[in-house]
Amino acid sequence: TYRVTTDTAFHEVMKGCAEATDARADTWINDRIIGLFTELHEAGLAHSVESWQGNTLVGGLYGLAMGSAFFGESMFSRATDSSKVALCHLVGILKAGGFTLLDTQFITDHLKQFGAIEISQKDYLAQLSTALARQGNFRAPLVARELERVLAET
Repeated sequence: TYRVTTDTAFHEVMKGCAEATDARADTWINDRIIGLFTELHEAGLAHSVESWQGNTLVGGLYGLAMGSAFFGESMFSRATDSSKVALCHLVGILKAGGFTLLDTQFITDHLKQFGAIEISQKDYLAQLSTALARQGNFRAPLVARELERVLAET
């Protein structure tokens, strides 16, 4: 249903994540945060995954890549499951690119359905140390067959 891209609409994804919703009138993503993350994006450290219907951006997410760790910052959806599609592609990209840690900041029911788990601070710091010592490769979205294969791997 959706066409998925990476790093083609970073600023627009951030703006989408900053939009007020019925569930959230205000957001922590302000113009200063957008400016700083845009600089990180231009430096090759911050990335976005975008979901499109035709030429319309309908969902996406963004985060920061350091070593083989990816720190997911925020996601948004304007169409059914569009952010879920972006998240599945993110996981495929990270697995295929040798990333070892996806930090979601918070565990929500939404993230639990994809297998997100909470770990102790001790385990997190050990995994973070290992992840920062390695280098991941954030790449373009995988084609459907490759995405299914990568996501099926444990």
